[in-house]
Amino acid sequence: MTTEAFKSELLPKKDKLFRLAIFLLKNREEAEDTVQEVYLKLWDMKERLGKYNNLEAVMMTMTRNRCLDKLKTKREKFGSLNEGVNHQPYTSPMEHSIQHDMVMQVKTLMERLPEQQKTILHLRDVEGYEYNEIREVTGFDLNYIRVNLSRARKSIRESLIKLEENELR
Repeated sequence: MTTEAFKSELLPKKDKLFRLAIFLLKNREEAEDTVQEVYLKLWDMKERLGKYNNLEAVMMTMTRNRCLDKLKTKREKFGSLNEGVNHQPYTSPMEHSIQHDMVMQVKTLMERLPEQQKTILHLRDVEGYEYNEIREVTGFDLNYIRVNLSRARKSIRESLIKLEENELR
């Protein structure tokens, strides 16, 4: 892979890698370092990158694995939803406040999910990955992905319903 091809194909993916890294590490500096480490590794292997069908999946996998390595060495838990959640335009300050509170509740509930469910939910619902792309990034079986995504969504939905019921009392 030439330097120009490297720049044009791989550098535009840095935002996705960063969002995944910050989601997993909960630390901006560590996430930036991780993405930089991944790009250095990709640069070192640039001659072999042509053999991969989906470079984005390779990059996401490398980022995820590097984050997991860092978390294992620190014995930390996975982080919360990244700070760059896309917000919809609001028509009033009250709607904005309600939406913000809901996002914060979902972030908190996501933190409580098991590691695999958090990762799958983030890749699918935050990053917008298709099931096959999630399989490539995580190495999980498609049925495992679907089941855990369903469980994660159900857990968050049930928790939100309980919170709402408690607020109405």
